[in-house]
Amino acid sequence: MRYLLRRAAHSFFLLTAVSLLSFAFASLTPGDFYSEMQMNPRISAETVRRLRSQQGLDRPFPARYADWAVRALRGDFGYSLAYRAPIGPLLWPRAQATLLLAISATCAAWLFALPLGIWHAAARRKTIGQTLKLVFSLLLSVPDLLLAVVFASLAAESGCLPTGGMASSASASMNLAGRFADTARHLFLPASVLALGMLPVLARHVRASIAEAMDAPFALNARALGIPARRILLHHLLPAALNPLLALFGLSLGTLLSASLLIEVVMGWPGLGPLFLDAIMARDLAIVVAVVMLSTAFVILGNLAADLLLYRFDPRIRSKPS
Repeated sequence: MRYLLRRAAHSFFLLTAVSLLSFAFASLTPGDFYSEMQMNPRISAETVRRLRSQQGLDRPFPARYADWAVRALRGDFGYSLAYRAPIGPLLWPRAQATLLLAISATCAAWLFALPLGIWHAAARRKTIGQTLKLVFSLLLSVPDLLLAVVFASLAAESGCLPTGGMASSASASMNLAGRFADTARHLFLPASVLALGMLPVLARHVRASIAEAMDAPFALNARALGIPARRILLHHLLPAALNPLLALFGLSLGTLLSASLLIEVVMGWPGLGPLFLDAIMARDLAIVVAVVMLSTAFVILGNLAADLLLYRFDPRIRSKPS
C-alpha cells in the first residue's frame, strides 16, 4: 500500500508540474483567439478588450492558473472559444477513440514482438537471426508518417478498407456484432501503422532481454541438466526477462499515445489529434492545455500500471524499505 501511495503521489506531482508548464507556455504564446479580430476594421478595439475581459484573459497568470486548476480537479477543463461549448463533452469521446487506437496498437505490437524477439534471440547466430535484424532495421528507418501515407493511399486505391472515420454511415442500423466489425475495419489501418512503427523497438528489447537471460549461468545449467527448451523458456527465461519488459510496457503505451495524435490527423481517425491540431490553428488555448493534460495523464497511468506489475512480479521491489 505504501508503494502504491508513493507512486500515486509522484504521479500527482508530475501531473501538476506538467499542468503548470503547459498553462505557462500557452499563456506566453503570442496572440490568442481574439487576435484576428483586431485586424477586422468592423470590430473595435474596445469590443475585443471586452471579450478578452469576459473570458478572463486579462487577469494575471497566477489567478488564471489557480482558477483553471480548481475547475480541472472537478473535471471541468473550461470553455472552448472556437467550438463555443464546454471542453469536457468535446474531449471525452475523442479521448475514448484515442485510447482505443493506442491500446489496440500496443496489444498488436506486443503480440508480434514477443514471439519475434524470442525467435531472434534463439537464432541470433543463424541466417534467420540476421534476416530479422535487417527487417527490424528497415522498419526503424521508415517514419510512421510515411507508413500512414502509404497505407492510406493503398486503401484508397483498392477500396478494401475505409480510409477515415471510426464508423460507416450505416453503422446505426447494424447489430452489435456488425458495429464491432465495422469499427474493427476502420481501426485496422491506423492501428497497423502504429504497431509497425513500435514493433522493431519492442522486438529488439525482447531479443536483448531474452538473450541476456539465455547466457546467464542458471540457463546454461538448465540446458546442461537436459531440461526441455520450452520449459526453460516458460519457467526460467521469461520470468528472468520480465522486469525490463514490464518497464518497457508503460513506455510503449506512452509512446504510442503520443504518436497516435499525428497518425489520427493523417488517417482521419476521430481522436484527440485532429481536435488538438484545430485548437492550435484557432489558438483555442483551453483545448490545447486540456489535450496535453489528458495525454500526460494517459502516459502517467501507463507507467503506473507498469510499476504496479513490477511490484507484483518482482519480490526485490517489495522487499525494499519504504
